[in-house]
Parts: sequence; C-alpha cells; structure tokens
Amino acid sequence: MKIAILDDYQDCVRHLDCFSMLQEHEVKVFTNGARGTGQLAIRLADFDALVLIRERTALSRPLLEKLPKLKLISQTGKVSGHIDLAAAAARNIVITEGVSDPTAAAELTWALIMASMRKLPQYVNNLKDGLWQIASTSPERNTLGTVLKGRTLGIFGYGRIGRMVAAYGKAFGMKVLVWGRDASRAAAVQDGYRAAASKEEFFSTTDVISMHLRLNDATRGIVTADDLVRMKSSALFVNTSRAELVVKDVLQAALQQGHPGFAALDVYESEPLAPTSPLLRMENVLASPHLGYVEKDSYELYFRGAFQNILDFANGTSKNVLQAKQ
Repeated sequence: MKIAILDDYQDCVRHLDCFSMLQEHEVKVFTNGARGTGQLAIRLADFDALVLIRERTALSRPLLEKLPKLKLISQTGKVSGHIDLAAAAARNIVITEGVSDPTAAAELTWALIMASMRKLPQYVNNLKDGLWQIASTSPERNTLGTVLKGRTLGIFGYGRIGRMVAAYGKAFGMKVLVWGRDASRAAAVQDGYRAAASKEEFFSTTDVISMHLRLNDATRGIVTADDLVRMKSSALFVNTSRAELVVKDVLQAALQQGHPGFAALDVYESEPLAPTSPLLRMENVLASPHLGYVEKDSYELYFRGAFQNILDFANGTSKNVLQAKQ
C-alpha cells in the first residue's frame, strides 16, 4: 500500500520503534502542513491510506471527493469531528480508530498549572536578561506567585483526564470542585470530591479551572463571557482540551479585563497558532504548542495502534473500524 503520514511537525515518526511495522509498504511522511482543499488534494491524490495525527488535518467532503485512490484512514487516537464520516462512507473509505492514554495530557495540564501559578516562565525569561527574581518589568505584573495547597481546583468535565488532574490536585493539598453533566458530578462525589451547586458557583469560587470536555455540539461554546467575568482576578483558566469549548474571542477580552487574571493554554481555534496571535504577547498567558499528547510513550502507543490497523486492513482482517465499507 502507498501510505501518507500527515503533519509530523517534528519529523519524529520515522524514528519511533513502531515505524518498522510499515517496512513492507511505501510510506511518505509529511512534516509540513498543507492549506486548502486544492493543495491537499494534489498532495494526497496517489495514496491508498492516510495516517492522521489526531485532528491536525481536517478531511472534508470536497477533499475526500478528490481522493479517488483512498481506501483507508487510520486515525491515531479517536476521531473527533475532523473527518466527514458521511462523505467517507459514500466513497467506501474505511476509518479505523486507535488507542489513547490520558497520562500525557493530564501531566501536561499539571505542568502548566504549576508553571503558571509560580510564574515560572516569566522568572526564567527575565533571568536571561539579567533580572533576578523579577516576574515582570511592569510594576502591576511584578507580583509573587502562589502555592497550590489550600486553594480550590475546578475540574470542568470529570472524564479520564479530569479524574487524573483532580487526583493531582488532591495530592498537592488542593480542594477539588467539579462541574459538568449530572453523571460527572455524581461520579466526582462518589470519589470524595465536591460537586458545584451551579455553574456560577463553579466559576466564581475556584482559584484554578481546568477544562476536560470532549468537543461536540453540546459543549461547543459552553464557556461564555459571563462565566469568565465571574472568575477571580487572581484565578487561572487552563485549557488543554479544545479551544472551541470557549465562545470565540471572549477569553482574550476577559484576560485583558482581568477576570480571570491568568490563562494557560495548549489548544487554539487555528493551529499551528500564528506568531502574530495577541495571546503570545500577553504577560498573563502561558501558551504551549498543543503538547498534550506530544510525548514519546504516547506516540509509540498511538502510532503502533494506527500502524497495526493498516496491517490488518491490508491483510483483509480490519479491526477497530469506526465506519465499515458500505
């Protein structure tokens, strides 16, 4: 089979232990992204199978209709709305899903929380300029960081990652408050945490809010300007899930107004994030380049699953099929 691996920004897939699984196939790894249906169609026209690194590339109906040779889409992790499933079915394209593990995303979330609360990036960057124990050259921003112990951690969405982050918070002596669906709040209470009585209480009383929701029609824009303005001026808003969980443009405006006072972000509406983004020039924002799942063990797990799905398909024994041939 002729296989394309898309959007390997760091050119690391070729160096994974599991890459040898595809040695009997013709494989092309693309390390730079392509924009626009026409450009993508030209790039991918000759391939039998595509390996997607999560949702870095969207496969729309107009694009799929321009890929006559495509038989298989092998997804690393789970499909999350970036593939037009109906269009794929109409063209008899098989879609397979891989496995995932919440550890890397949960650990990255916690790293962002700790770094933000102690203002570590600001101190480190200023030290390079010879400024000792200076968080900012602006007097109003040159304030002390804070410890986590005794503060309230808000978990919005109590799934696999949310559970892990809640446990980290408990281990660091934080009080954990959970908001989400009824089932999520009930599960949190069963695990010994407190569920917020209302969304208003959740946003107004927490010191750190961490988002852990899947993006779908029900959750898109679930965080509004009114929610953010309720947050304390000292509070931190953390999003390592999906940028679209927040109403477009309201987070930047809220941060400029000082409620919440800080944000730590790993996800953006348009990725890669443009270097001209205002978020990158805000002292109260810690921005990382979508690193939640970008980690050696996770890549070995994700790509081994995706590659095995390709081998099974080639052998006529397809497994983990999201949408079978029709």
